[in-house]
Amino acid sequence: MTRKTTLVLGATGGLGGEMARLLASRGWQVRTLHRRPPAQPGSDGLTWLRGDAMSADDVAQAADGAALIVHGVNPPGYRHWDRLALPMLDNSIAAARPGRARVLLPGNLYNFGPDAFASLDEDAPQYPHTAKGKVRVEMERRLQGAAQAGDIEALIVRAGDFFGPSARSNWFSQVLVKPDARPSKLTYPGRPGVGHQWAFLPDVAETMLRLLEHSNLAPFATFHMQGHWDADGQQMVAAIRRALGDPALPVKHLPWTAMRLASPVVPLFRELIEMKYLWDQPLRMGNARLLRALGEEPHTALDTAVRSTLIGLGCLTQQAQPAAPTR
Repeated sequence: MTRKTTLVLGATGGLGGEMARLLASRGWQVRTLHRRPPAQPGSDGLTWLRGDAMSADDVAQAADGAALIVHGVNPPGYRHWDRLALPMLDNSIAAARPGRARVLLPGNLYNFGPDAFASLDEDAPQYPHTAKGKVRVEMERRLQGAAQAGDIEALIVRAGDFFGPSARSNWFSQVLVKPDARPSKLTYPGRPGVGHQWAFLPDVAETMLRLLEHSNLAPFATFHMQGHWDADGQQMVAAIRRALGDPALPVKHLPWTAMRLASPVVPLFRELIEMKYLWDQPLRMGNARLLRALGEEPHTALDTAVRSTLIGLGCLTQQAQPAAPTR
């Protein structure tokens, strides 16, 4: 088995795409699975295979001989987690068994309910009260069970809300700003003064790769990233204003009440409202275990990360005036 071969599921998404490109740049043979792969191979160094993450046979064939499966695929549009998320993960676990490959799962705060402590370590009790949170807990439980049985190896890296140049399905790119246009206003979901945790996708991918390359990584390992902690909910807004060169850019609050009223006919609103508690109270993951393992956490300065994200989303041009220095 080639130890530098990987299958990336979800390579057209934010985290999956970042991991696929980073692994290819570091010498890995990267396979990706898609129902409609590109007709012509690109110059990205990826091998695109036709298939569906919901098909156990497709995933098994694509993962044959791979040492790593990056499970970066999620149900589209925040919907049908109960019907789609677990079968897709089961397919990855089954595909990993023949070669005892490692399954990498990007994690988040969904596992933890509103009763969690303000500061969370990797072993904090998990009492989710949302449907997606319960699915997330079960996904991790299945990975842990398979790893403890000796069938596979698993790595889970939990991080805050993703943002990055290639990611268009997250709170930053769907709520704070809208892609492909310079913002005339910002929409912030959180309450004033409530902290929130963010994660820049290139930093997440780099962290994951460094952990994968760690010589003493346990067969089942879980780590938290600190990422960018916005202590009062104002730092991300300020960074966007600096990147745009508009310190007076208006900020409106997300109309949660109106969304709740419309949720019976707008499924996306219903799914977003379920996660509202993460904006109503500060939940922060500490990275002490990660620091012990790596010595440092890859960390891009907030202004640099926000500027590159806005450029990638088409909200800012490369020629625009650089962001003002952070004070």
